[in-house]
Amino acid sequence: MKLWSTLLLSFSVISGVFAAKPTQDTFQKYQSLSRSGPVDLDNAAFEELTNAPRDYYAAVILTAMDVRYGCAMCREFDPEWNLIAKSWNKGNKPDDLKVVFGTLDFDQGKAVFQKLMLQTAPVILLFPPTVGPFAKLESEPARFDFTGPISADQLYSWINRHLPDGPKPELVRPVNYMRIVSAITILMGAVTLFTVLSPYVLPIIQNRNLWAAVSLIAILLFTSGQMFNHIRKVPYVAGDGNGGISYFAGGFQNQFGLETQIVAAIYAVLSFATIALALKVPRMEDVKGQQVAVLIWAGVLFGTYSFLLSVFKTKNGGYPFYLPPF
Repeated sequence: MKLWSTLLLSFSVISGVFAAKPTQDTFQKYQSLSRSGPVDLDNAAFEELTNAPRDYYAAVILTAMDVRYGCAMCREFDPEWNLIAKSWNKGNKPDDLKVVFGTLDFDQGKAVFQKLMLQTAPVILLFPPTVGPFAKLESEPARFDFTGPISADQLYSWINRHLPDGPKPELVRPVNYMRIVSAITILMGAVTLFTVLSPYVLPIIQNRNLWAAVSLIAILLFTSGQMFNHIRKVPYVAGDGNGGISYFAGGFQNQFGLETQIVAAIYAVLSFATIALALKVPRMEDVKGQQVAVLIWAGVLFGTYSFLLSVFKTKNGGYPFYLPPF
């Protein structure tokens, strides 16, 4: 009985050694073929890489790169997949945590696609180890199906969630020197353009009259209700029910597009009349001309404001104020 136990134990040890050696040889084989990126697989290589027993993780993307298959997502994600494999292979990681990244294209793996009954691509399969310290009871691979464009960061996070806890390599994107050069060139061009044009542009930018005009136009647009028109999508005009046109909507919560323009014009006339009385008229050297200008602009101011009050009264019959002649 003791002899049989010894033989059984010896057989188990020997079989474990022979089983561990092929898995180690397989991992070393494909790790050496990776060249820091994912390994290009075919039907036989895929079967060899994913067959049990294995003491490593195998992350494989099943893709269709040829333009004949019309898989734009396959071609778009290929650089991201290469980035994930390079970041893992070049990064610092525990010695006992083994991961092999592979790529199986449809042209080289039609049998695998048929065996897995895949109708779409790309698809990521992550095979867990069946032996070793990270072995799992369920040997079925975790599957990631693409529902839309994703980045390497998103997929790398998904892969890390299926790996054991502990330190893992960071995803490192290569420096985009072309983007840096382009940004520096654009910046230098903008600085050069500003330096050349500054003698001509700065006087315009620093002109107080220009800023006053822009500010006044903005104030007229906003106080007349232009934003209300864009938000509410109000009609330009409406019928009055008697075959005519109604220019002003009843109530202070309603207005027409043309009404807004009329109110803006009223405010503009009032503004220019006030500016003329405050700035232009006092500078006139002719006394009689100055008096006439005061009467004219005061009349414009009075008449326009009278019309504005009549508009308010049209919109709300209960408005108590008015000025003649309106």
